[in-house]
Amino acid sequence: MTAHPETDPGPPPVFTARERELLGHLAQGATYRAIAHRMALSPHTVDTYLRRLRHKTGTSNRVQLAIVAHTCLHSAPAPG
Repeated sequence: MTAHPETDPGPPPVFTARERELLGHLAQGATYRAIAHRMALSPHTVDTYLRRLRHKTGTSNRVQLAIVAHTCLHSAPAPG
């Protein structure tokens, strides 16, 4: 059987520890400002991280990214 690129999402993305931390806050519903405060980052840095993560995961908005984050963070072990 041949895989179809448009329907085969491939392997889940691998996240760094910092990305996993940020995605965990996002999955809990935290705002950019709250994430920035909790991680000692500027809101602009959080926005940059999330923009890159949306690209990395193929998502187009915060809600989609939160869904992917929840799924990935709860289905795969953290890289060691």
